[in-house]
Amino acid sequence: MYFPEYRARRTRRTSNIRRMVRETFLRVDDMIYPMFSAFGENIKKEIPSMPGIYQQSIDNIVIEAREVYELGIPAVILFGIPECKDSMGTDAYCDTGIIQETIRAIKKEVPELTVITDVCMCEYTDHGHCGVIKDGDVDNDETLKLLTAEALSHAQAGADIVAPSDMMDGRIAAIRSVLDDNDFSHIPIMSYSVKYCSAYYGPFREAADSTPQFGDRRSYQMDPANRQEAFREAALDVDECADFLMVKPALAYLDIIRDIKERFDLPLVAYNVSGEYSMVKAAAERGWIDYDRVMMETLIGMKRAGADIIITYHAKDAAKLLNAE
Repeated sequence: MYFPEYRARRTRRTSNIRRMVRETFLRVDDMIYPMFSAFGENIKKEIPSMPGIYQQSIDNIVIEAREVYELGIPAVILFGIPECKDSMGTDAYCDTGIIQETIRAIKKEVPELTVITDVCMCEYTDHGHCGVIKDGDVDNDETLKLLTAEALSHAQAGADIVAPSDMMDGRIAAIRSVLDDNDFSHIPIMSYSVKYCSAYYGPFREAADSTPQFGDRRSYQMDPANRQEAFREAALDVDECADFLMVKPALAYLDIIRDIKERFDLPLVAYNVSGEYSMVKAAAERGWIDYDRVMMETLIGMKRAGADIIITYHAKDAAKLLNAE
């Protein structure tokens, strides 16, 4: 095909023709909305580095959960801010913990909304790391005991999907075993399979009050320079019976999303993380970019790379645009 006989612009000439030949689509059904829950009443505290995103008490979480459902977004993922933290992250697996109480409230008031829970210890430990500290580092196998207890407590409270984000070795098999042994074989596991040690998480750590009090998470989260390691991590989770795979972050790892999509046939989730969201918001507030267009272009890029589902703080804004089409 050569110019002038072939002219690629022919199929771009009108809006209808462009729609007819469009290859990649973003739907409201493709998105999951993250929410931050805290104890108290009538709390709606905007996160300074994440405009439009809030730490909220359960009464306000329920109100927003209904809004999310009415927009057609199928699911939320919950993160908790406990009243008290300790070295073992006790609130993470307590029956009356913040996430457990939030699950019950949402499922009571908006039962059709799918509730996914982040399974990790960093929000609940006083040291801010994702597990039990031993000799200055996170002890993998001791941490598995806490993660399984946390996942089970979420399932018992009514969670529809549990999503371990800790990056401990063997945690998918351990959680699957505990869920199955306690009559929760129907609960899917959405694994943060390929989670890099990223600077893009900065605003989230403010939102979830989960900044490590010493060191960093390089001993358990992945090196951003590594590609082949992502295949090994995903393969391990497939073998351990994960139901979803995830790549986190998304924007700087679109190649990894494509790689994982081409190698594995499980549903693939991309996490459009807090730093990615905040950069778009900040640039838009300064008038440097068109927020709606950049947001939608970003999300469609993740879909084009291979993501089936996107966890994104943009979900409500994107849903409003899609519903208006």
